[in-house]
Amino acid sequence: MRPRLVSRTLAAAAAVTASALTLAGCWASDDSPFGAASFSGTVAPVVDGASASGWSVSVWQAGTEDDPAERIAATASDSDGSFSIDLRSIERATSLVYVVASAPGASASTDTATFAAIVSADAETVVLNERTTVATGYALAQFTGPAGVTGPDPGLPIAALMAANLVDAETGAYGAVLTSSPNGTETTALASFTSLANMLSACVLDTDACTTLIDAAGARADERPVDTFRAFSAIARDPSAAASTLYDLSLVVAGDRPGLTEEPSAWTLALRFDGDGQTLDGPGAFAVDPDGNVWVNNNYEYNSDPQQPTCASDLVLKFSPDGQMVGKYPGGGLSGSGFGIAFDPSGQLWLSNFGFAGEGCTEQPPHNSLSLFTIDGEPLSPATTGFTAGDLAWPQGMDVTASGDVWTANCQTGTVTVYPQGDPEQAKTLDPGLEQAFGVVDTGSHVVVSGIANSSVAVFNYDGTLVGGAPLAGDAFVLPMGVAADADGNVWVANSGSTTLPCPDRPISSGPTGSVALISADGQTVTGPFTGGGVTRPWGIATDGDGNVWVANFADQRVSAFCGTAPETCPGTLSTGDAISPDDTGYGFDGLVRNTGLIVDPSGNLWVANNWEEVPLQTNPGGHQIVAFIGLAAPVEVPAFTQ
Repeated sequence: MRPRLVSRTLAAAAAVTASALTLAGCWASDDSPFGAASFSGTVAPVVDGASASGWSVSVWQAGTEDDPAERIAATASDSDGSFSIDLRSIERATSLVYVVASAPGASASTDTATFAAIVSADAETVVLNERTTVATGYALAQFTGPAGVTGPDPGLPIAALMAANLVDAETGAYGAVLTSSPNGTETTALASFTSLANMLSACVLDTDACTTLIDAAGARADERPVDTFRAFSAIARDPSAAASTLYDLSLVVAGDRPGLTEEPSAWTLALRFDGDGQTLDGPGAFAVDPDGNVWVNNNYEYNSDPQQPTCASDLVLKFSPDGQMVGKYPGGGLSGSGFGIAFDPSGQLWLSNFGFAGEGCTEQPPHNSLSLFTIDGEPLSPATTGFTAGDLAWPQGMDVTASGDVWTANCQTGTVTVYPQGDPEQAKTLDPGLEQAFGVVDTGSHVVVSGIANSSVAVFNYDGTLVGGAPLAGDAFVLPMGVAADADGNVWVANSGSTTLPCPDRPISSGPTGSVALISADGQTVTGPFTGGGVTRPWGIATDGDGNVWVANFADQRVSAFCGTAPETCPGTLSTGDAISPDDTGYGFDGLVRNTGLIVDPSGNLWVANNWEEVPLQTNPGGHQIVAFIGLAAPVEVPAFTQ
């Protein structure tokens, strides 16, 4: 496991009392850093009856991890809300830039509205309103604090990209991705977004509503947000802190389209992505590269008719950080890759071929290989068979150590296959006494593998010997599946509680509610199980940059979150193992189906695989989207590859 680096940094700087944010890249013109002698915009509240005159406007350059944000220009909006910034004397901006606009009357004792908007580098104008503020607050949630916006590349630019899916900053209108399939009216995301914008509309008309909004946003935070822009960032980071209060506020002003009609348990914003709409079928798990691109296993060959049998996919898919499919790569013996996907230190991508196929598939795929690709999507493994050395048998989870050793769990036999330094010719097969070996994670000092059927977890030294001489077992483990490590080497285990489905000839059995367990960095001390957080049937598990724990549930359309081993990063007074997400519902979203893998990217987006339909027909059960919960988790920076 590569080290997880916290990308959220709040540099000490003069407080920005209220901000409307404009994110830009390196502007093209040699005459001006912004491509023009002046930059224009409009403060344009969506709510009727609001004044746009006299808003304070200033331009700030975002800070890095080491340097604070810096103000580089200032003005005020005219009677119609318009403003123009003279940029001729400003040095070329080489980092992201944001524009600040606060409503008249802002003071230390009075809360007033703050707008925010993200603009592309080639834009010469921006509209600032409630929608752009919500989009900016959520997208930049993990980089925004009292001192403004700070963060490293590529995390901060990636975060800005996601905002454009929610809103068009040049017009202030809803974004095309938010309003179209597989989002739009197909999920509650658009209604949630509208309700969030309505909260700010109420604030624009009434300063008491601003106080309610800011207080609710900081209900479990260490400090109260300094303005309404940062209030939305706080809500994105802790969306269930005061969900009921925020819902009541969302009803004060009617928006231009329907908002939520029922109180949510949490104010998450999640978007679905389906690529080209005719390739993604049964996504299983993820790997993220240093540029923030998301690579996905594709279980099945796409078939839009669930009653027509589908066979194994021969593709691995690549999505850009903003959710657009930018590559689909065949070959290398790919055959229904399911849950195993990992980069090695040099940037080569390994995948395990479980051989997923729907009932009725006329040509059963093989279930005994690994595939290997370059970062450019070129296959390096044998085209027909992949790599088969090491007695691979229905392989599932995998991980790669810092030295390049590839570890793979064999679900059929319970064994573990190791390719030292990625060399199949040196393959070793280890038999630790697991049944249905499934999840694999490198902790930086050990490799940990779960065994579903006999509820045990093996902790290996890198030489293949078992720490303590035998797998761990006991009441803390109940049909464990995914495993994840934090930066300190602690391992979290997803106890499915009931699932034995993913290996050959194994039905879904009944059992207790799912849970998570913790194995300390010594590889022997076990605590838990921990329940709550809406956890039902855990499958995939991941840690974020703060070491907190995220769980994908294979039932009930929700993800769950738990406090990790650094409670100071958790909301309120939570302790290790306490649930962060609501106990009854988790972070629910009706755009989820049955979920398997999940991962946190460098911008703090949590990606979840819609693996199986809620009511799957076994001929073709696969789901057809990946889902991004925007700004929800502490970023995980991916170090550069060695070559």
